[in-house]
Amino acid sequence: MPAHLLSTLPSFLAYFGVALVLLALFLLIYLNVTPYHEVALIRAGNIAAAVSLSGALLGFAMPVANVIAHSDTLVDLASWGAIALVIQILAYLATRLALPHLNEDIPAGRIAPATLLAVVSLSIGLINAACMSY
Repeated sequence: MPAHLLSTLPSFLAYFGVALVLLALFLLIYLNVTPYHEVALIRAGNIAAAVSLSGALLGFAMPVANVIAHSDTLVDLASWGAIALVIQILAYLATRLALPHLNEDIPAGRIAPATLLAVVSLSIGLINAACMSY
């Protein structure tokens, strides 16, 4: 293994580890903010739940990935990751206000509102990631 790879491996592992912790934290909070149980719905074959949760995860992962590419420290990553987390939760809450039946639609397997929620999450995540280029 080249020496350069060995010398940068600790940084890779540190950033990867913090990113995984941020992703797990986001998932934990998101799953507790939504009134339905996405994991159980997904296990039961509910495509709407899978679509909406996938959009939320990707919408959060995009700014985290961008911060990893541009940050100098793990503190930067954690700080901007926390901001991305809050923004994604706010995006969900705004979509829930715009679609008052979302709490019933996802468990009922309705794809249209789930797709809109996923696209809102992805759009906000993309804008969020672009704003985090410094």
